[in-house]
Amino acid sequence: MKRKLMLLMTCLMIGIGLVNAQVRKVTGTVTSAEDGLPVVGASVLVKGTTVGTVTDIDGNFTISNVPSSAGTLVVSFIGLQTQELDIRPVMKVVLHADDEMLDEVLVVAYGTAKKSAFTGSASVMKADEIGKIQTSNAVSALTGKVSGVQISSPTGQPGSDDLKIKIRGISSIFAENDPLIILDGMPYDGDLNNISTQDIESMTVLKDAASNALYGARGANGVIMITTKKGQAGTAQVTVDAKWGSNSRATQDYNYIKDPAQYYEMYFGALKNYFANPTEMGGLGYSQAQAIQLANQNMFGNGDYGLGYNVYTVPEGQYVIGANGKLNPNATLGRVVNYNGQSFLLRPDNWLDEIYKHSLRQEYNVGISGGTDKSSFYASVNYLSNDGIVDNSDYERLTGRLRAEFQVKPWLRVGANMAYTHFNANSLSSDEDGNSASSGNIFAIATQVAPIYPMYMRDGNGNIMTDANGIMRYDYGDGQNAGAIRPILGNSNAASDLLLNTYQREGNAMSANGFFEVRFLRDFKFTFNGGVNVDETRQTIVTNPYYGQYATENGISYKYHLRDMSYNHQQILNWQRMFGHHNIAVMLGHESYRHKYYYLMGSKSNMFDPTNSELIGAVTDKSATSYTTDYNTEGYFGRIQYDFNEKYFLSGSYRRDASSRFHPDNRWGNFWSAGAAWMISKEDFFHADWVDMLKFKISYGSQGNDNIGDYRYTNTYTIVNSSGYPAAVPETYGNKDITWETNSNFNMGFDFEFFKGRLTGTAEFFMRKTTDMLFSFPLPPSFGYSSYYANVGDMRNLGVEVELNGTVIQTKDFQWDLNLNLTHYKNKVTSLPDERKTMVVDGVGGFSSGNYMYGEGIPLYTFYMPKYAGVNENGDALYYQDVTAKDGTVTQTTTTKYSDATMHLCGTALPDVYGGFGTSLAYKGFDLSVAFSYQIGGQVYDGDYANMMTSPTANGRGSAFHADLLDAWTPENPSSTIPRFQYGDLYTASTSDRFLTSASYLSLQNINFGYTLPKNLTRKASIEKVRVYLSADNVWLWSKRQGMDPRQSISGEITSSYYAPIRTISGGITLTF
Repeated sequence: MKRKLMLLMTCLMIGIGLVNAQVRKVTGTVTSAEDGLPVVGASVLVKGTTVGTVTDIDGNFTISNVPSSAGTLVVSFIGLQTQELDIRPVMKVVLHADDEMLDEVLVVAYGTAKKSAFTGSASVMKADEIGKIQTSNAVSALTGKVSGVQISSPTGQPGSDDLKIKIRGISSIFAENDPLIILDGMPYDGDLNNISTQDIESMTVLKDAASNALYGARGANGVIMITTKKGQAGTAQVTVDAKWGSNSRATQDYNYIKDPAQYYEMYFGALKNYFANPTEMGGLGYSQAQAIQLANQNMFGNGDYGLGYNVYTVPEGQYVIGANGKLNPNATLGRVVNYNGQSFLLRPDNWLDEIYKHSLRQEYNVGISGGTDKSSFYASVNYLSNDGIVDNSDYERLTGRLRAEFQVKPWLRVGANMAYTHFNANSLSSDEDGNSASSGNIFAIATQVAPIYPMYMRDGNGNIMTDANGIMRYDYGDGQNAGAIRPILGNSNAASDLLLNTYQREGNAMSANGFFEVRFLRDFKFTFNGGVNVDETRQTIVTNPYYGQYATENGISYKYHLRDMSYNHQQILNWQRMFGHHNIAVMLGHESYRHKYYYLMGSKSNMFDPTNSELIGAVTDKSATSYTTDYNTEGYFGRIQYDFNEKYFLSGSYRRDASSRFHPDNRWGNFWSAGAAWMISKEDFFHADWVDMLKFKISYGSQGNDNIGDYRYTNTYTIVNSSGYPAAVPETYGNKDITWETNSNFNMGFDFEFFKGRLTGTAEFFMRKTTDMLFSFPLPPSFGYSSYYANVGDMRNLGVEVELNGTVIQTKDFQWDLNLNLTHYKNKVTSLPDERKTMVVDGVGGFSSGNYMYGEGIPLYTFYMPKYAGVNENGDALYYQDVTAKDGTVTQTTTTKYSDATMHLCGTALPDVYGGFGTSLAYKGFDLSVAFSYQIGGQVYDGDYANMMTSPTANGRGSAFHADLLDAWTPENPSSTIPRFQYGDLYTASTSDRFLTSASYLSLQNINFGYTLPKNLTRKASIEKVRVYLSADNVWLWSKRQGMDPRQSISGEITSSYYAPIRTISGGITLTF
């Protein structure tokens, strides 16, 4: 028995020894080469097995069961170079940054591509840059960051979606020019404000046919691809970001006269000149003494000469303005008036200072991400509260996103990406914002009104009055304030309307995308993508029953319900195979897209309670309407890519698309592209140690633009009430032959990296040619229809782009980077239909619309107006006039009669160069970045300035004066080019090239300064990273004229009657666990 037991024990010991001989223990530490700190969550795997672990908070790892046969350990971490090392019992691993690896993959049409193999034109903005910008509209972060992209926004209203984006110029006169937005591979038609910038991993701008021709009908104007974040393999990560800041107005006032005394003095001078100057100078010819007396007697009345208000008190029997044209030294500001038994104090207000204010912006974000080798997840919640800089304007948004992917089987991968947004906004009516002629636009009256008018009604003690309902009394200029009548925008006070009226909208938006991916037969991959976007908005507008032009209707309530819904599904088959140095990839696909828009509106008046805005609370029906639009496309597409030894690259794509916007006989279009690239730096003959990469690329292709409006191919009618019976009134005559606007794109350029990655960039030449542009043709009234559409025009954009990124200094503790991008292009209309050549101006045939001329051989937005010729010996405004003799000889002369002035072409609004530049510095834990955007050349028509330079007339009194009028022509100042300032002069500031002003500007877009605490401190609190920062956006604008903002529009139409841009200065903290 003992012998058997000893034998059993011996076998057991031998077995244990054999097992121990088959595995071993490995320990080690993983650190970062960049800062020498431990790398937490690095993956450490035994190559060829599933044996492994991740590093702990100190970067340490231990693997107790490493097979004795194993020889290699694989250590990896996102953003660092993966290393394969020989296994030793104790290991020290140092991981280096792998920026090149992160930059190699681009998000492109229906997939990704290596940057080195990409034959098209694309620019990428990544999460770290996007996150620095404080904006609710993510795409606005591209301003000044990407070459070829022009972004303009007329209004700074929080939550506004009125953003105009142009990529490489303008492709059409009448069709839309905005690019296609792709969100995580699917077309996105929702409000861009519904996407949190904190959720975005990158934005890629596709600019040429080789990169976006696969989007066919909708990609002709470029594509912006937004990719949201997803989880990465490794330790789960929690990121918390919070920022609080102050909003303020980001633009300056025009240099207008703000002092009431100085304004009265100028107005007095204009009246005195009118009364005193002889008739040949447009005056009445009174003596100087009579003119002074008449001016003083008439300047405050409600007649044709009067301003309606006198806000100065002077001793009885004295005038406000003395014979010397200056304010009476005994005058005091503020005048008490007894009117209808009530005492009123007339005292002026600075309307702009009263309406604009400082406000609070706050934003909070929590993101959670993680994953394994088979799955990944990302979840986030974001809350934004952005108070406007004007009362009753704000934007509040709550967003949530959940994204997950899972490798179910080696051949099957599935994923879903869902987002939800709830928003609530108060704003000015979109019909009012920017309307300079509207009495309901607070910005219009605040920028146009003279500095002598009160905003409020005050009692004799100077207290702002309230009515029986406790409502603050505003001066409507209708005589209720001491009987005074305001001649400019009378019977209105938009500041009061802003508080008493309601313009509110709230809504819910949801987007959901899902996919499954099946791999089979080794080289094949089939992908199905499906997505839906739903945006529901409910809008309420209430006009108050107390004051204003609608008060007699006892309050009006309007209710709107808008639904925006789109569906998209894609089926894509990929095949890829390598044959030695040959690599071939083929893709075939089908896509179907449908978009429906629902509109419902109803209104009632005579409200029971103004605080109840529902229609059930009003008793008088006013109007109701609804309509639906339906648009869909379907396409079949394919792409083939080839490269040899990663040195020579070829690509080609084809798409056949159908659009519901065309007649069934003309719905299908064919679009294609071809591209090639040559990696010159990989050639054996190329020997330049300082060149890391040099690639030449070239592409050409054709795309279609169907964004021409709905139902152009069929007759349309308006249903009207005809004596109680419905009747159809013809509106637009349909044309079944209209079809795509076709865009042909050529691109050629170089990508490069020099000096071990210290200088990188791209330089490209492009040409975009649009053919078959859609035009509207008027029809005679006898035809019944007002107009019809046809494809007849051509246009061309020719330009160059440059992007440069450089590291000036790079040491262990300090790095200084610079970046610059610029775009130069020339636009030209190359062909117009003969029917539209209704005039010839300066040798150019075409047609005019407003202040623009559209003609062959000239760029879009060419101004069409008289040319200013200065002033004559009497100070009258002069304009150039072409006089044609009997023999046909044309002589240029001048005239004071504006109607006789000759119309000329006066240059274009389009700039010569635009782009951005910036710098960033990092020293140990500190970081600083500064970003600018700029524009050189082009023109804007400064209508606000023109209005401020206008002489007062019987129909134009009480408006603001610009300080430049102080330099107007007088007999003592005969060299001035500014016409005399005299009441009644009608043409001193008529539309002419005098008010065309350089559109050049420099904008300080963003400043971001932060400090990241040392990790050896934060990890003691179980926090991976802590960064505190200050951020400032829309910091300052330099332009040709103070108060003028050329960024509002690329067409040269600007006005300060829009909600001003907002400057935001915030402090924040980011915690990473």
